[in-house]
Amino acid sequence: MVPVMEQWSQNCRLERRKGAIVAAARDLFIKNGFEQTTLAEIVNLSGGSLSTVYKLFGNKDGLLEAVVLKNAASGEAIIRDAMEAGLAPGPTLHQVADGLQKLFLHPDVVAIVRIVIGRSVSDPRFARRFFERTANRTRDAMRELFARWQEAGYSMQGTPDFLADQFMSLFSTDLQRQAFSYGVIGTTSREMIAARTDFFLKAAEILPP
Repeated sequence: MVPVMEQWSQNCRLERRKGAIVAAARDLFIKNGFEQTTLAEIVNLSGGSLSTVYKLFGNKDGLLEAVVLKNAASGEAIIRDAMEAGLAPGPTLHQVADGLQKLFLHPDVVAIVRIVIGRSVSDPRFARRFFERTANRTRDAMRELFARWQEAGYSMQGTPDFLADQFMSLFSTDLQRQAFSYGVIGTTSREMIAARTDFFLKAAEILPP
């Protein structure tokens, strides 16, 4: 049996190695494109090994999924941080909107989404895995936020599922436009995001008990 401290140390090293591989894959996918990037290049940049890549991710699609999952986890964290702050719905949604706008419209995230769109068109199985495992994480966190308010007695115009979909649409359209236009369409300003959030709040009519 492996001693507890030794097992913990091995797990930490493996997590660091995993993080380095994902970071290298992200950088190379953005710089060179997904198809043009080889696993050997990722290994050279991360300092890992091909055997470790195959063990942890299976293949290059698995690495792309890990890169996207990291972005999804970031979006989920933005929502949960706002949720735990315990503010009223208005300030909470403005905090979430500001954070998601910065995340989703970052050029690196737009570049990764562009790759995901391309992979989804050419490989429907990848598209299904992507939406099942990664794409819904941020949306599900939004649904949980609205559900918490509903359980606390807040009235609202729509179910938590409906409101989560509508709120996420404030960002998804801009993200898709940026991905397809390659930056030809200008990014949405923070003022516009704030105005959209105010409009959403009026339409949703989220009122305290």
